[in-house]
Amino acid sequence: MRLEIHPTHPEQRKVQRVVEVLRAGGVVICPTDTVYAFVCSAHQSSAIERVARLKGVKPQKAELSLICPDLSELSLYTRAVDTAAFRLLKRTLPGPYTYILPASAEIPRLFKNNRRTAGIRVPDHAIPQAICRELGHALVAASVHDPDKVVDYTTDPERMQEHLGHAVDLVIDAGTGGLEGSTVIDLTQGPPVVIRAGKGPVDDIS
Repeated sequence: MRLEIHPTHPEQRKVQRVVEVLRAGGVVICPTDTVYAFVCSAHQSSAIERVARLKGVKPQKAELSLICPDLSELSLYTRAVDTAAFRLLKRTLPGPYTYILPASAEIPRLFKNNRRTAGIRVPDHAIPQAICRELGHALVAASVHDPDKVVDYTTDPERMQEHLGHAVDLVIDAGTGGLEGSTVIDLTQGPPVVIRAGKGPVDDIS
């Protein structure tokens, strides 16, 4: 099923409809400020497994990110970061970045593995922010776009419905998505290290 939602002023009843799907263990294709992503509730282990399978990896080894509505949930999923790192997060988020941070004990519980790091995203996009707030906790996310296989249906929600609708419970249509993923920055070893250059500028990352 494809559901049109306004990209900057998401309709509350439609957001609630998405959240109902997520609370029931569903997987949704959702826009972000970079590419469209497979998302599910962080509290639904079977849905997390489905997202991992959609990416073609085992759940225990999947490099999945958490989408948060803002930085207030950081302490739930990560251990304390130093002042410089927090200033960087505050300066660049919401934005097209994924930050790799030391994981709290909550991460192995969610992903049922021994992960010591967590990828955190706060997209600059009204729809995932609204969904997170209505849901009351983070989304687990993995990009629909595969950087090694650039195909046209990863940007067009109608085409995503056609090609991927059978594998998910809902496709959110907020218009054409991007092809460039987030910039990935590792903050686990002190100074920031750019792991992957993406949509987020890296010139002032320090």
